[in-house]
Amino acid sequence: MNHAAPGARRRRFIAAGSLVAAAALALTGCASGGTADAGEGSGDETVGVSLIVKTTTNPFFVAMQDGAEAAADELGVELTLAAGKEDGDEDTQIQAIENAISKGDAGILITPNGPGVEDALVKARDAGLFVIALDTPPADPEAVDITFATDNFLAGQEIGKWTAAKLAGEKATIALIDLFDDKVVSVDVARDQGFLDGMGIDLADETVNGDEEPTGSYSGGEYEIVGNEASQGAEDGGRTAAETLLSKNPDINVVYTINEPAAYGAYEAFKAAGKDDVIVVSVDGGCAGVEQTAEGIIGATSQQYPVKMAELGVQAIYDLVTTGEAPENTEGLDFYNTGVALVTDDPQDGVESIDTTEASEICWG
Repeated sequence: MNHAAPGARRRRFIAAGSLVAAAALALTGCASGGTADAGEGSGDETVGVSLIVKTTTNPFFVAMQDGAEAAADELGVELTLAAGKEDGDEDTQIQAIENAISKGDAGILITPNGPGVEDALVKARDAGLFVIALDTPPADPEAVDITFATDNFLAGQEIGKWTAAKLAGEKATIALIDLFDDKVVSVDVARDQGFLDGMGIDLADETVNGDEEPTGSYSGGEYEIVGNEASQGAEDGGRTAAETLLSKNPDINVVYTINEPAAYGAYEAFKAAGKDDVIVVSVDGGCAGVEQTAEGIIGATSQQYPVKMAELGVQAIYDLVTTGEAPENTEGLDFYNTGVALVTDDPQDGVESIDTTEASEICWG
């Protein structure tokens, strides 16, 4: 029996075309008293928002910044941008949170680099700032007011289901290229565990990567997990991780990757080793990743929408200050679902997907 993450069976596939526009964002009563009361009904007050992303070396977060800037310009919001020096840099994010508190911002949008930032986020909430996590839910739900994110477990499930169908009963010799091996980040675990669940592989503890049985059966046949390696979400990290896993087992034919930069690095490693028959799957759906999918470098990827996350986040804080209303979670979930769609030019029976032509028109929209 598969042990899906809590609520995973209730999760719904939401394609890009059904994403809710910012103006239609579900609203409820204010959840962070001081901020909304101070601005309610006043059209003259400048609304300050800080967007703090993981890093600007990943195009995903650059797109997020672009979306936030466009929304801030339209609404007249004073936007401050900050980023970690690299994926996992908690100290720089903590300093940016402190700066937002000192400036008297109305709210913070953040893609947390790890649990080390959460005490600072609680401090921001205590100071009256409305805190929205984008893309990566915090380990401590009390660290933020709400999360706007992809359903990362579902994103993993979709590429897992596609992979199982693509294999058509062939043995799956699987390499798992994750984000970190020295800290637990929800997006890292959710995608990895969702992928395995989608493959039909029994999960052990769905909150832990790498504790599954190394061999067994998936939905189409037999599997062997070669191992889990960290990539830091970077191309060079993906390449190194793939080289390490190949040294353990040269028969790898399935590669799960945390994101598309890691996927491309892994592809380069397998190409250098003379292996061109490997199924590489990933999550992101950025324009570069969609192009790589069209070229056959990536077999399938789950597309998410960082621009939408950022736009909705800026709009939500603006609405909170000007109307006193705060956003609600998507029904049945503990976050606001910004949508996901499987992208592939090799569709498989029973797995809903869009092709790269359609995905390229909405990449990171």
